[in-house]
Amino acid sequence: MMFIFIFQSIWLFIDDLAGKGLDMMIIGKFFFYKMPELTEKVLPLTVLLSSIISFGSFAENYEFAAMKASGISLQRAMLPIILFVILLGGVTFYFANSVIPASEQKIFYLRRNIAKLKPAIAISEGVFSDFETANMNIKVDRKYGENDNYLERIIIHQKNNSNVNYRVIKAKNGELKSSEKSNLIQLVLHDGHVYQNVTTSKSVKRKFPFAKGYFDTYTMNIDLSGFNNVDLEEEKDLRTEKMKNISRLTKDIDSIKQDNIRRVSSFSKITSERLGAFATLPVTKNIDSKKGTLAQDSIKKSFDPDKETLMSLFTVVQQIQVMSSANNSVTNILTSIRGKKKEMDKRYEFHRRHILSLHKKFALAFSCIILFFVGAPLGAIIRKGGLGLPMVIAIVLFLIYYFLGVFAENYSKKGNIHPILGAWMSTLVMLPLGFILTKRATEDKGLMSFGRVIDFFINVFKKKDKEVI
Repeated sequence: MMFIFIFQSIWLFIDDLAGKGLDMMIIGKFFFYKMPELTEKVLPLTVLLSSIISFGSFAENYEFAAMKASGISLQRAMLPIILFVILLGGVTFYFANSVIPASEQKIFYLRRNIAKLKPAIAISEGVFSDFETANMNIKVDRKYGENDNYLERIIIHQKNNSNVNYRVIKAKNGELKSSEKSNLIQLVLHDGHVYQNVTTSKSVKRKFPFAKGYFDTYTMNIDLSGFNNVDLEEEKDLRTEKMKNISRLTKDIDSIKQDNIRRVSSFSKITSERLGAFATLPVTKNIDSKKGTLAQDSIKKSFDPDKETLMSLFTVVQQIQVMSSANNSVTNILTSIRGKKKEMDKRYEFHRRHILSLHKKFALAFSCIILFFVGAPLGAIIRKGGLGLPMVIAIVLFLIYYFLGVFAENYSKKGNIHPILGAWMSTLVMLPLGFILTKRATEDKGLMSFGRVIDFFINVFKKKDKEVI
């Protein structure tokens, strides 16, 4: 199973790995570090398939019949394998808590070292390579040298904040210089020209469409993160929660939650102050002076809330000014709230991903045990061994299990369902199936009794006909 999934990964990443100047040692390290992550898919399928094949072979060769004739029940025959599967679940939990986070860290540092030591990996020959963090596109005709650091016939398009090209740089050759200790890459260009658009005010007539300059040597400092977006993973964003074990996830979940509460409370307080919403002051009893009484009487006489509104106290010009000021204030507050909502949605998703990653470690261990109780009785019921029918049934059940997990995980990340339910959804769906199959295999019943189902519906329709008559 691992062999099949590794080949599936090769087909997924062949475009990102082939033709990049990487040696076989680096590619081999990448797939070696990728194997623990694939275990999340391989191990449940392996337990399901092996249990169906093994117990199907026992039933096909009438070995279960011989056991029952000797007084050995199905539960007693399954007991040693059950103990082994429970032990396998414990090992799987340790693997998910220790080995998989370590492998994710290894993949991250491998990608980072490739970007530092071989920055030219992000540049393909003959096409424009996009670097979003540096706001530029780079095209080279040829790369050469030990690490492909030397470039020939370079064209660079630099963009402004509006994503519009405003500068074009052409050079005959250049060199990429990097260091493990530096977060910047130097691109040294030789013998080239710079073409830049000239922007002037509308009142001044524009005589020249661009400015042109020549250089012998031109050095550009580029942020290394622009070269770190090497598509060695299907998702470009780094899922940091996969690099953490249970103790670290538990600590980070609590700190992220408290930080989110603090941010929301602080923003709520600032927004209330900007709107002028203050807490109601308590009414004091010692306001009996003549001055205070006269002021209250004058307000009551000048303003009657049953007949007129507060705006009627102002003139028409003042009313327009008040409404305009209120409209601007509300518009600014709404804009601020929308921006804060987008920021908090990302932080809430980050919090949900940590909860999901925490519970997936437990769910993976329990899934191995539950899928065994699905596969073992199913093999005893269908009484077929080998790689024919058991393989088909195992793949169908695994696809149901896998797609339920994928959909639940995606829904939980977006907040549609709770992350705990998203982590346990596929396992909880397989739990009653395992219970039903184990019960039917213990009672020597078939996979499904269609006769009883048909008789049930016939009796239901007969009762309805009698009631109508």
